[in-house]
This record gives sequence, structure tokens and C-alpha cells, in this order.
Amino acid sequence: MLETTGIDATKSGTQEVLRVDGASVRYGAATILDGVDLTLNRGEFVCVIGPSGSGKTTFLRLLAGLVAPAEGRVLFRGAEHRAPSREIAIVFQDYANALLPWRDAEGNVSLALEAAGVPRAERAGRIRALLSKVGLAGSEKKFPSEMSGGMQQRLQIARCLAQEPDVLLMDEPFGALDAMTRQKLQDELLGIVRDSNVTAFFVTHDLEEAIYLSDRIVALEPDPGQVCRVFDVTLPKPRNQLSTREMPEFLRLRRELFDFIERFEP
Repeated sequence: MLETTGIDATKSGTQEVLRVDGASVRYGAATILDGVDLTLNRGEFVCVIGPSGSGKTTFLRLLAGLVAPAEGRVLFRGAEHRAPSREIAIVFQDYANALLPWRDAEGNVSLALEAAGVPRAERAGRIRALLSKVGLAGSEKKFPSEMSGGMQQRLQIARCLAQEPDVLLMDEPFGALDAMTRQKLQDELLGIVRDSNVTAFFVTHDLEEAIYLSDRIVALEPDPGQVCRVFDVTLPKPRNQLSTREMPEFLRLRRELFDFIERFEP
């Protein structure tokens, strides 16, 4: 049964962007997600956690329009959503394969602008601004092979932002990075979400990362995947990698999430 302390958009005055109503996803005879419900509001950051087999990535693909529900529905800005949209961008974990190796940083970001039909004369200024926003000013002519993992992930985020999306879907985007780079990108991402008012949906196995980033944390249980709990994260903003993680509320949430995951460990 779902336990939720999540935000009620109709009462708080927040603007609903995406809503999932009783959606189930099946691959053949296997039910991956079963009757999931969730509302995502403008400008909020929602992380998804759960044990292996709980359907976290499938949930993201459902929101992206990459898979259609067998039952229930997904609504984007009030209309049924069953196919990819340029207003919903995806940042993948495998940044190396997500980027075009034969294009430099400018060329990779330009790809999104070209697809949107942005005139060539307008692209250069927008590309420079986007690369600066993600900390890649001065790296315009570098190719992905000349960049560190953190730089490549920044570039992928810049390309997604070039779409000017309403929703940013992220599937463990920092999982392959070292701890210091990961923390720096977490802070940069929080700033980007704050400044652009984009809605972020972020899949992670890292419980501390989920707490640090989130306004809400969705906890999925497995076999089949269902929304079991939604945790509000009321930690003050802006957040700090040291002081935030030392707060009693952070530690309390970490324990609750750990206890949740441990229930499903063999």
C-alpha cells in the first residue's frame, strides 16, 4: 500500500507538469510496473530509489514516452503522453555513448538546436551560454574523447538544456563518476534546476544523493514495481555538501531509506 507525504498540487498552488494515473507496464508476460501513481510539479526535484527489479528505469522510460502503459495513463501538461517529446529531455548514465564523438562540444549542443529548427545565426550565442552554464566555458572546441567523465556529463546536460525542456529525466547520470566530481555536479545540477525552473526526475541507487538533491523521494518496491512510499525532503536550501549531510533530518531520512531498502535484501 502506498504511503505518501508528498505535495498535493491542488492545495499548494504548484503547477502540475506530469501525472501518472494507475499505470502498469508489461514486457511480454512480465509485469514490471503495476498501478503506479505520481504527480510531478513545475520546478521540483524528485528522486526515485528502490531495490534491483523495482522498475526505476522503466518508470523513467514511461515518463519519457519510450514505453506505453498497458493500463492507466500518463498525462503531460494535461494531455495523454505516449511518445517522446522534445519538451522532455533524458540524461543517460552512459554519457560516452550518448555524445557524438565526431562533433566537438559546440557541435554536440548544436545538434539539439538543429533538430528544433533554430536558425544558424542564433546558435553560437545560445551554445556559448549553455556551455558556460554547465561549467564548460573555454571547452567549446574539445571533442568528447578529450574530456573527463565529468566534462562529458556536463556536455550531455547542456545538450539536453538546449531543448528548453519542461522536464529533465536523469537515469543515474553520476553513477560512474568519482566522489568529488559527483558532488560538484550535484551542486551544479541543483543550481540549473533552480534557475531554469525545470522539473527533474532522477533515478539513483545512492540514498544520500537522493536526499541531497530531492524535494521528494519516491520509493519503489519490487516484483512488480509499485510506489510504496513518497518521502518529503524539507532540508533547507541552498544545500551544502558538508553541513546538509550533518543535519539530524538528513540522518533521519538516510536511516528510513536504508531500512526501506534493507527489507528487500536477501
